[in-house]
Amino acid sequence: MDKSKIVGAIFAITLTSAALYAAPDVAPAADGSKIVTKADALAAADARFTKMDANADGRLNESDRTAMMKKHFAEMDSDKNGAVSEAEFIASFQARDAKRGDRHAKRMERGSSHDAHVAMGKGRGGPHIGGMKMLAMADTDGDKSVTQSEFRKAAEVRFAKADSNNDGTISDSERKSMRKDRWSHQAAPAVQ
Repeated sequence: MDKSKIVGAIFAITLTSAALYAAPDVAPAADGSKIVTKADALAAADARFTKMDANADGRLNESDRTAMMKKHFAEMDSDKNGAVSEAEFIASFQARDAKRGDRHAKRMERGSSHDAHVAMGKGRGGPHIGGMKMLAMADTDGDKSVTQSEFRKAAEVRFAKADSNNDGTISDSERKSMRKDRWSHQAAPAVQ
């Protein structure tokens, strides 16, 4: 298999790790709502940062991307011979698609508006593009890396924006309102 295709595919998988802006997992309250506190949001941001900081140097940068690519390559290379055959490549993507399908089904069961938009072709290029743009925005000093403090600051800004009534929590209705606002600002999909 062409090495550039493999590297490109691994790079695409790696970008998936940049999907850092999902709402933190929180247990539903007694009324079934999911209230997110600032502490919840920051704890989720810290956990996401730790997961993304592949080399554990306290910064998200190109070296983390390289470490993730090596990890993904090793996962694809099931026979550990230092090369990815076409069969290994296909098997890897089939496994990834199966996992993605399972996540999609679970989100659809919960009634996620994101999936409804993607299903209608209103996505904005997938989580990879948005995640990379948001990482760049978090890089406040422009050094092409994001420290944990920059990452937390970005999480705080997102939280404050979502907390429209400034009560220190994000309710289901605030989360839905923010999603609706985000989707309404997306460009219309190209007509084919």
